[in-house]
Amino acid sequence: MRIDQNELIGVLKRLKRAQGQLGGIIKMIEDGRDCTEIVTQMAAVSKALDRAGFAVIATGLKQCLTESPDGSVDTTSLEKLFLSLA
Repeated sequence: MRIDQNELIGVLKRLKRAQGQLGGIIKMIEDGRDCTEIVTQMAAVSKALDRAGFAVIATGLKQCLTESPDGSVDTTSLEKLFLSLA
C-alpha cells in the first residue's frame, strides 16, 4: 500500500530532525563527550524514529479504512508492521 506523500509531511520533519540529532551524536562521540550525554541523545533519536514509524502505520491504517470501507483491510500485514516497531 502506498501512502499519500502529503499525509507524511510531519513524518518527514520528524525524520529530518532525528537525522540532525544523529549527526550530533556522531560529533559527540568524536569529541569524546560524556557517555551519559551520548546515551541520552541516542534515546531521543530512537524515540523519534519509533514515533515516526507509528505515525506511518497510523496514517496507513487511516488510509486503508477510508479507501476500503467494506472491511477488506489486511489486518495481518498491519499488525506485523506495528509489531516490527516493538
